[in-house]
Amino acid sequence: MGMAPRAGGVGCLGLIVILVLSYLTGQNPLDLLQQVDNAPVTNRVPESAPPGHDTEGDFVARILGSTEDSWSQIFTTSGRQYEPPKLVLFTDAVRSACGLNSAAVGPFYCPPDQKVYLDLSFFRELDRRFGAPGDFAQAYVIAHEVGHHVQNLLGTAERIHQMRGRLSEAEANALSVRQELQADCFAGVWGHHAQNLLQEGDVEEGLRAAQAIGDDMLQKRGQGYVNPESFTHGTAEQRARWLRRGLQTGRIDQCDTFREN
Repeated sequence: MGMAPRAGGVGCLGLIVILVLSYLTGQNPLDLLQQVDNAPVTNRVPESAPPGHDTEGDFVARILGSTEDSWSQIFTTSGRQYEPPKLVLFTDAVRSACGLNSAAVGPFYCPPDQKVYLDLSFFRELDRRFGAPGDFAQAYVIAHEVGHHVQNLLGTAERIHQMRGRLSEAEANALSVRQELQADCFAGVWGHHAQNLLQEGDVEEGLRAAQAIGDDMLQKRGQGYVNPESFTHGTAEQRARWLRRGLQTGRIDQCDTFREN
């Protein structure tokens, strides 16, 4: 879950799935990775198509509309104009301006085409595999990807992309963590401005979701041990803390994850 690399690729969740499949089947993980990269695109929903009349599609559309209202108001206050991202729902795999991505990467945002890509099956995985059910847990996932769009509009995403080429792998991973934590905080900023959608227990749902997909939790579940140098999204504690910061303050200037741990 996060911002897609400029040339596509498999995210943290996708790598864990591949490692588990390799262990169960005895296949070389590099072979499985190549199969994912070469996977055919199936059942792609065109960007011009509405999310659908199903419950999940309607929910996604409602949350995306709420993020547009909130961020338009925030940008107007600071003298900017907010341009909302487009939504693409897909199944199995999708080709974007960032390359070919399978559903294994989870939801992602692609900066070059300014689109949020979402496979609705991830919400069921969030409930069954990660123990983070609830509407607000799903809303947090959407708002996090929109947070990457906000970073793109503010120029943060481009600056980070340019910096990565001059960094070691460990340093680039640490920079990615800060970028992802800021998107978590931005998701909280949206939640602060969308109080009309929140019900009792919703905040706890979002915090549980943020904790469930922390790098340390994913690595423990997938490989049995934790390697902090390979973190790209932040620990469970960090993700929950920055989401809470955004929820409490509702201000983007309180989301400077590049200065604070």
